[in-house]
Amino acid sequence: MAEEKAKKEDIESQKPDQKSEVIVDEKKTAKPEVKAEETKKEDKKIEKNEEKPAAKKKTKKNRRQVLRGQAHVQCTYNNTIVAFSDLGGKILAWCSAGSLGFKGAKKATPYAATQIVSAAAEKVAKYGLKEIEVYIKGVGSGREASIRALANNDFEITSIKDITPIPHNGCRPKKPRRV
Repeated sequence: MAEEKAKKEDIESQKPDQKSEVIVDEKKTAKPEVKAEETKKEDKKIEKNEEKPAAKKKTKKNRRQVLRGQAHVQCTYNNTIVAFSDLGGKILAWCSAGSLGFKGAKKATPYAATQIVSAAAEKVAKYGLKEIEVYIKGVGSGREASIRALANNDFEITSIKDITPIPHNGCRPKKPRRV
């Protein structure tokens, strides 16, 4: 009993923090439990509820309308890539043979080129693109097929430019083979 009284006096003499409490059991033994964390959490919840503004309505983002644009077609021996852009050069939509699931030598076929153009035309339809300038690059077999597909997908083609890079006496040729 004397020990319990001594413990009580020790506990009472200690000054607990402002937000902590001391809980005494029924057996009259003191167990200090700090509840400061719980009160901090409650304070934060109250602060969050007070500072929370009213919910804002999400406005639907308007897509810009692009009536005139460009179609860049790259036809190589291995693949065909079509990209639609506005007159400033910002890409609106693109598609390639590999993205449609063509593999190997089938990527450079004229059939793949028509499928690529139709898939890219579906993507760009939400912008309302009607008039296009076609820039074609490369020597692949999908050149003419892609231009025909552009005309068949209700685009008004204003101009067609071939921008295939041509070397002006570029790389030095290999030395002749001695036999």
